Amino acid sequence: MSVSAELLAILACPSLDHGPLRLEPAAGGRTGEELVCSICASRFPIVDGIPVLLAEDAIPGPNGLGVPAAGPA
Repeated sequence: MSVSAELLAILACPSLDHGPLRLEPAAGGRTGEELVCSICASRFPIVDGIPVLLAEDAIPGPNGLGVPAAGPA
């Protein structure tokens, strides 16, 4: 089950940048979809259709959670 467009429109990265999130296929051999911060490129799992926006469950972006990624995220 995917995240609805309405929910995706109001979700944001839990870091201080509060960047908007986008839905992408899971990376790194994981299955399903993940939410990705458009600023720091941190990835957040979706478990049973529910986004898990906890910093401790995030896969930090290349420069860390909340730190802008170089170039497009």
